[in-house]
Amino acid sequence: MKQQLPDVQATAPDVTVGLNRVGVTGVEKLVEIARPGKRPYVLTAEFDVLVDLPSWRKGADMSRNMEVVDEVLEDAVSEPTYRVEDVCGDAAERLLEKHDYTTKAEVSMEAEFMVRDTTPESGRPTQATVDIIASATATEEETKEEIGARVTGMTVCPCSQGMMSGRAKKKLLDLGVGEQEVKEFLREIPQAGHSQRGHATLTVESVGAPEVDLHELIEVARDSMSARIYNLAKRPDEDHMTFQAHADAKFVEDCVRDMAHGVVERFPDLPDDAVVTMKQSNDESIHQHNAHAERMAEVETLREEVTESRDE
Repeated sequence: MKQQLPDVQATAPDVTVGLNRVGVTGVEKLVEIARPGKRPYVLTAEFDVLVDLPSWRKGADMSRNMEVVDEVLEDAVSEPTYRVEDVCGDAAERLLEKHDYTTKAEVSMEAEFMVRDTTPESGRPTQATVDIIASATATEEETKEEIGARVTGMTVCPCSQGMMSGRAKKKLLDLGVGEQEVKEFLREIPQAGHSQRGHATLTVESVGAPEVDLHELIEVARDSMSARIYNLAKRPDEDHMTFQAHADAKFVEDCVRDMAHGVVERFPDLPDDAVVTMKQSNDESIHQHNAHAERMAEVETLREEVTESRDE
């Protein structure tokens, strides 16, 4: 007769304190995302799988969490799955079913994703690397799913650029250049400013699943910074990126606001209660610290604020 092993996790803990999130993190799996009429995307994804734990239970069933991840990803391979957030949502709902002591289950996923790109001046084909971010939170009442991306670009500081413009203006006037000509020159030729590599994160969360196209989200995030950057860049492309970035200098705060504007403009059908998270972090070139700004808001609020800014 097979010996029954004790279920230590189900016993009472020494300290009866409940925990919000217990589970496994950093689980790497291949995920296949189908595309109509095209070859599927195959992602190497990293999952975090978590549940809440009541005060009366010593531990969560870690093996069940792993079992759920394996089951869901096997389904994703065997049946067409068109959205990564649905993989997370399915997994979160299965977690809730398998853990009768939990009230909330969370599954999050990150994966590196390659998008096709074209260099801005030489027109050469290249690729850009972005990080896909997806998650889901399931309760007995509802399941919320989130989809988004983290992208890299370039920003230029308007403050340092303003100081350099002042320096250039003074020198040109000292050389006898007319004031009108100086104004025209500075308007047409943006002056130097210290640049940063920027990291924009944009996600949308709603009940069920947000009706957004991942590629569109990536475009909004990339366009929020001073200039896009490219893995391949010939000299004309380098010139284009440098000019573009300095012609559209932005603070870290400006990038977040431009993401908000882009979401409102490009996703008019999002439900009012969908939650948008926008983050911008810049790797400073002349400081040892970095700059950061973020905003989380419902779409209804963002629409109102963007409309007000247009009317001013």
